[in-house]
Amino acid sequence: MKNKIIQNTAFTLIALTMLATLFFLASIIYFAAARGLPALSWEFITEVPRNGMTEGGVAPAIAGTFYLTMGAVLFAFPLGVACAVYLQEYSPKGYIVNIIRMGINNLAGVPSVVFGLFGLAVFVKFFGFGVSILSGSLTLGILILPGIISASQEALMAVPLSFREASLAMGATQWQTIRGITLPAALPGILTGLIISIGRAAGETAPILFTAATLYRKGYPTSIFSEVMALPYHIYALMSEGVNPQKQTAIAYGCALILIVLVGLMSSLAIIIRNKYRSVYGH
Repeated sequence: MKNKIIQNTAFTLIALTMLATLFFLASIIYFAAARGLPALSWEFITEVPRNGMTEGGVAPAIAGTFYLTMGAVLFAFPLGVACAVYLQEYSPKGYIVNIIRMGINNLAGVPSVVFGLFGLAVFVKFFGFGVSILSGSLTLGILILPGIISASQEALMAVPLSFREASLAMGATQWQTIRGITLPAALPGILTGLIISIGRAAGETAPILFTAATLYRKGYPTSIFSEVMALPYHIYALMSEGVNPQKQTAIAYGCALILIVLVGLMSSLAIIIRNKYRSVYGH
Protein backbone atom coordinates (compact mmCIF):
# COMPACT_ATOMS: atom_id res chain seq x y z
CA MET A 1 0.00 0.00 0.00
CA LYS A 2 2.79 2.40 0.91
CA ASN A 3 4.67 1.67 -2.34
CA LYS A 4 1.51 2.27 -4.36
CA ILE A 5 0.98 5.65 -2.68
CA ILE A 6 4.58 6.63 -3.42
CA GLN A 7 4.20 5.49 -7.02
CA ASN A 8 0.97 7.42 -7.54
CA THR A 9 2.50 10.50 -5.95
CA ALA A 10 5.51 10.27 -8.24
CA PHE A 11 3.30 9.85 -11.32
CA THR A 12 1.22 12.84 -10.25
CA LEU A 13 4.30 15.02 -9.81
CA ILE A 14 5.60 13.95 -13.22
CA ALA A 15 2.25 14.76 -14.82
CA LEU A 16 2.13 18.17 -13.13
CA THR A 17 5.67 18.91 -14.25
CA MET A 18 4.78 17.99 -17.83
CA LEU A 19 1.65 20.15 -17.71
CA ALA A 20 3.64 23.09 -16.30
CA THR A 21 6.21 22.72 -19.09
CA LEU A 22 3.50 22.63 -21.75
CA PHE A 23 1.80 25.63 -20.14
CA PHE A 24 4.95 27.75 -20.23
CA LEU A 25 5.68 26.67 -23.82
CA ALA A 26 2.15 27.52 -24.93
CA SER A 27 2.32 30.84 -23.05
CA ILE A 28 5.53 31.85 -24.82
CA ILE A 29 4.13 30.95 -28.24
CA TYR A 30 0.82 32.72 -27.51
CA PHE A 31 2.58 35.82 -26.18
CA ALA A 32 4.88 36.02 -29.22
CA ALA A 33 1.99 35.39 -31.62
CA ALA A 34 -0.37 37.90 -29.98
CA ARG A 35 2.26 40.66 -30.06
CA GLY A 36 3.96 39.64 -33.31
CA LEU A 37 1.14 38.76 -35.71
CA PRO A 38 0.01 42.42 -36.20
CA ALA A 39 3.49 43.26 -37.51
CA LEU A 40 3.64 40.39 -40.00
CA SER A 41 3.00 40.94 -43.69
CA TRP A 42 4.49 39.87 -46.98
CA GLU A 43 6.48 43.11 -47.05
CA PHE A 44 7.77 42.45 -43.53
CA ILE A 45 9.09 39.01 -44.51
CA THR A 46 10.53 39.82 -47.94
CA GLU A 47 11.90 43.37 -47.85
CA VAL A 48 14.89 45.09 -46.24
CA PRO A 49 14.45 47.46 -43.27
CA ARG A 50 14.09 51.17 -43.91
CA ASN A 51 13.80 54.44 -42.00
CA GLY A 52 15.81 53.50 -38.94
CA MET A 53 14.42 49.93 -39.00
CA THR A 54 10.87 51.21 -38.33
CA GLU A 55 9.61 50.40 -41.85
CA GLY A 56 10.17 47.75 -44.49
CA GLY A 57 10.99 44.20 -43.54
CA VAL A 58 13.51 41.87 -41.97
CA ALA A 59 14.37 39.58 -44.87
CA PRO A 60 18.18 40.04 -44.49
CA ALA A 61 17.90 39.13 -40.79
CA ILE A 62 15.92 35.97 -41.62
CA ALA A 63 18.49 34.95 -44.22
CA GLY A 64 21.37 35.78 -41.87
CA THR A 65 19.92 33.66 -39.06
CA PHE A 66 19.53 30.74 -41.45
CA TYR A 67 23.10 31.10 -42.77
CA LEU A 68 24.62 31.29 -39.28
CA THR A 69 22.60 28.35 -37.96
CA MET A 70 23.30 26.10 -40.92
CA GLY A 71 26.99 27.06 -40.87
CA ALA A 72 27.20 26.18 -37.18
CA VAL A 73 25.48 22.83 -37.75
CA LEU A 74 27.66 21.94 -40.74
CA PHE A 75 30.75 22.62 -38.63
CA ALA A 76 29.68 21.10 -35.30
CA PHE A 77 27.59 18.08 -36.29
CA PRO A 78 30.23 15.95 -38.06
CA LEU A 79 32.92 17.01 -35.59
CA GLY A 80 30.71 16.28 -32.59
CA VAL A 81 29.64 12.87 -33.86
CA ALA A 82 33.26 11.98 -34.69
CA CYS A 83 34.37 12.95 -31.18
CA ALA A 84 31.56 10.91 -29.66
CA VAL A 85 32.44 7.87 -31.77
CA TYR A 86 36.07 8.07 -30.68
CA LEU A 87 35.26 8.54 -26.99
CA GLN A 88 32.65 5.78 -26.94
CA GLU A 89 34.08 3.20 -29.37
CA TYR A 90 37.84 3.68 -29.61
CA SER A 91 39.26 5.50 -26.60
CA PRO A 92 40.82 3.43 -23.82
CA LYS A 93 38.66 3.37 -20.73
CA GLY A 94 40.19 5.20 -17.78
CA TYR A 95 40.32 8.37 -15.76
CA ILE A 96 41.70 10.46 -18.65
CA VAL A 97 38.62 9.79 -20.77
CA ASN A 98 36.40 10.51 -17.76
CA ILE A 99 38.15 13.86 -17.32
CA ILE A 100 37.60 14.66 -21.00
CA ARG A 101 33.91 13.81 -20.71
CA MET A 102 33.61 15.93 -17.59
CA GLY A 103 35.29 18.80 -19.41
CA ILE A 104 32.84 18.49 -22.31
CA ASN A 105 29.88 18.54 -19.92
CA ASN A 106 31.28 21.57 -18.10
CA LEU A 107 31.91 23.34 -21.39
CA ALA A 108 28.20 23.07 -22.16
CA GLY A 109 27.51 25.30 -19.15
CA VAL A 110 29.91 28.11 -20.07
CA PRO A 111 28.03 31.41 -20.67
CA SER A 112 27.54 32.18 -24.34
CA VAL A 113 29.22 35.58 -24.01
CA VAL A 114 32.48 33.76 -23.22
CA PHE A 115 32.20 31.90 -26.53
CA GLY A 116 31.62 35.26 -28.20
CA LEU A 117 34.83 36.68 -26.74
CA PHE A 118 36.68 33.53 -27.79
CA GLY A 119 35.36 33.87 -31.34
CA LEU A 120 36.36 37.54 -31.41
CA ALA A 121 39.91 36.77 -30.29
CA VAL A 122 40.46 33.65 -32.42
CA PHE A 123 38.36 33.82 -35.57
CA VAL A 124 37.87 37.56 -36.03
CA LYS A 125 41.35 38.74 -35.05
CA PHE A 126 43.84 35.84 -34.98
CA PHE A 127 42.71 34.07 -38.17
CA GLY A 128 41.66 37.37 -39.75
CA PHE A 129 38.16 36.28 -40.80
CA GLY A 130 36.79 39.58 -39.56
CA VAL A 131 33.22 40.15 -38.44
CA SER A 132 31.58 37.72 -40.85
CA ILE A 133 29.28 34.76 -41.37
CA LEU A 134 32.30 32.45 -41.15
CA SER A 135 33.42 33.79 -37.76
CA GLY A 136 29.88 33.69 -36.39
CA SER A 137 29.18 30.19 -37.68
CA LEU A 138 32.41 28.78 -36.23
CA THR A 139 31.72 30.45 -32.88
CA LEU A 140 28.17 29.11 -32.75
CA GLY A 141 29.48 25.73 -33.86
CA ILE A 142 31.83 25.58 -30.88
CA LEU A 143 28.97 26.73 -28.65
CA ILE A 144 26.72 23.80 -29.63
CA LEU A 145 29.55 21.25 -29.96
CA PRO A 146 29.47 19.99 -26.33
CA GLY A 147 25.74 19.32 -26.54
CA ILE A 148 26.11 17.36 -29.77
CA ILE A 149 28.98 15.31 -28.34
CA SER A 150 27.08 14.48 -25.15
CA ALA A 151 23.86 13.56 -27.00
CA SER A 152 25.78 11.45 -29.51
CA GLN A 153 27.61 9.59 -26.75
CA GLU A 154 24.35 8.81 -24.97
CA ALA A 155 22.82 7.59 -28.23
CA LEU A 156 25.80 5.35 -28.96
CA MET A 157 25.69 3.90 -25.44
CA ALA A 158 22.00 3.10 -25.92
CA VAL A 159 22.71 0.83 -28.92
CA PRO A 160 22.49 -2.79 -27.67
CA LEU A 161 25.81 -4.59 -27.40
CA SER A 162 24.29 -7.52 -29.28
CA PHE A 163 24.19 -5.36 -32.45
CA ARG A 164 27.95 -4.93 -32.33
CA GLU A 165 28.62 -8.55 -31.42
CA ALA A 166 26.48 -9.87 -34.26
CA SER A 167 28.27 -7.66 -36.78
CA LEU A 168 31.74 -8.62 -35.52
CA ALA A 169 30.76 -12.29 -35.50
CA MET A 170 29.92 -12.00 -39.20
CA GLY A 171 33.48 -10.88 -39.89
CA ALA A 172 32.98 -7.11 -40.06
CA THR A 173 35.73 -4.84 -38.80
CA GLN A 174 35.14 -2.42 -35.95
CA TRP A 175 34.85 0.53 -38.33
CA GLN A 176 32.45 -1.37 -40.61
CA THR A 177 30.35 -2.18 -37.55
CA ILE A 178 30.32 1.45 -36.43
CA ARG A 179 29.53 2.78 -39.91
CA GLY A 180 26.93 0.21 -40.88
CA ILE A 181 25.31 -0.79 -37.58
CA THR A 182 26.08 1.42 -34.58
CA LEU A 183 25.75 4.87 -36.15
CA PRO A 184 22.50 4.20 -38.05
CA ALA A 185 20.97 2.68 -34.90
CA ALA A 186 22.10 5.67 -32.80
CA LEU A 187 21.08 8.28 -35.35
CA PRO A 188 17.62 9.04 -33.86
CA GLY A 189 19.24 9.94 -30.53
CA ILE A 190 22.00 11.90 -32.24
CA LEU A 191 19.43 13.90 -34.20
CA THR A 192 17.58 14.68 -30.98
CA GLY A 193 20.72 16.43 -29.76
CA LEU A 194 20.98 18.20 -33.11
CA ILE A 195 17.40 19.50 -32.82
CA ILE A 196 18.17 21.05 -29.44
CA SER A 197 21.40 22.52 -30.82
CA ILE A 198 19.61 24.14 -33.76
CA GLY A 199 17.34 26.01 -31.39
CA ARG A 200 20.24 27.24 -29.29
CA ALA A 201 22.36 28.31 -32.26
CA ALA A 202 19.50 30.21 -33.90
CA GLY A 203 18.55 32.05 -30.72
CA GLU A 204 21.94 33.17 -29.40
CA THR A 205 22.81 36.86 -29.41
CA ALA A 206 26.06 37.28 -27.46
CA PRO A 207 28.32 35.12 -29.69
CA ILE A 208 27.26 36.80 -32.93
CA LEU A 209 27.33 40.24 -31.30
CA PHE A 210 31.14 40.09 -31.42
CA THR A 211 31.71 37.92 -34.48
CA ALA A 212 29.05 38.28 -37.18
CA ALA A 213 26.13 40.61 -36.60
CA THR A 214 25.67 44.12 -37.89
CA LEU A 215 22.92 46.53 -36.90
CA TYR A 216 21.85 47.39 -40.43
CA ARG A 217 22.62 46.14 -43.92
CA LYS A 218 21.04 47.32 -47.16
CA GLY A 219 21.09 43.96 -48.88
CA TYR A 220 21.98 40.32 -48.42
CA PRO A 221 25.48 38.99 -47.63
CA THR A 222 27.54 38.23 -50.72
CA SER A 223 30.06 35.78 -49.21
CA ILE A 224 30.96 33.96 -46.01
CA PHE A 225 33.20 36.92 -45.14
CA SER A 226 30.31 39.40 -45.14
CA GLU A 227 28.72 40.90 -42.05
CA VAL A 228 25.16 39.77 -41.59
CA MET A 229 21.95 40.81 -39.92
CA ALA A 230 20.41 38.20 -37.63
CA LEU A 231 17.03 37.99 -35.91
CA PRO A 232 18.30 37.67 -32.29
CA TYR A 233 20.59 40.68 -32.63
CA HIS A 234 17.92 42.58 -34.59
CA ILE A 235 15.48 42.06 -31.71
CA TYR A 236 18.10 43.26 -29.23
CA ALA A 237 18.85 46.36 -31.32
CA LEU A 238 15.18 47.23 -31.76
CA MET A 239 14.48 46.97 -28.03
CA SER A 240 17.54 48.91 -26.90
CA GLU A 241 18.14 51.58 -29.56
CA GLY A 242 16.18 53.78 -31.91
CA VAL A 243 13.85 56.76 -32.11
CA ASN A 244 10.41 55.11 -32.21
CA PRO A 245 10.16 52.66 -29.29
CA GLN A 246 6.50 51.76 -29.81
CA LYS A 247 6.93 50.91 -33.49
CA GLN A 248 10.22 49.11 -32.90
CA THR A 249 8.73 47.01 -30.08
CA ALA A 250 6.01 45.76 -32.42
CA ILE A 251 8.62 44.88 -35.04
CA ALA A 252 10.72 43.11 -32.38
CA TYR A 253 7.80 40.86 -31.45
CA GLY A 254 7.26 40.13 -35.14
CA CYS A 255 10.91 39.12 -35.40
CA ALA A 256 10.54 36.90 -32.33
CA LEU A 257 7.59 35.11 -33.91
CA ILE A 258 9.49 34.60 -37.16
CA LEU A 259 12.47 33.25 -35.19
CA ILE A 260 10.23 30.70 -33.45
CA VAL A 261 8.78 29.60 -36.79
CA LEU A 262 12.22 29.42 -38.43
CA VAL A 263 13.62 27.27 -35.62
CA GLY A 264 10.51 25.10 -35.79
CA LEU A 265 10.93 24.53 -39.52
CA MET A 266 14.62 23.63 -39.25
CA SER A 267 13.93 21.35 -36.29
CA SER A 268 11.01 19.71 -38.11
CA LEU A 269 13.30 18.59 -40.90
CA ALA A 270 15.60 16.92 -38.36
CA ILE A 271 12.57 15.35 -36.62
CA ILE A 272 11.34 13.86 -39.91
CA ILE A 273 14.76 12.30 -40.55
CA ARG A 274 14.94 11.08 -36.94
CA ASN A 275 11.53 9.43 -37.13
CA LYS A 276 12.46 7.73 -40.38
CA TYR A 277 15.48 6.07 -38.79
CA ARG A 278 13.57 5.35 -35.57
CA SER A 279 10.94 3.42 -37.53
CA VAL A 280 13.71 1.34 -39.13
CA TYR A 281 15.63 0.51 -35.95
CA GLY A 282 12.73 0.56 -33.51
CA HIS A 283 14.27 2.71 -30.76
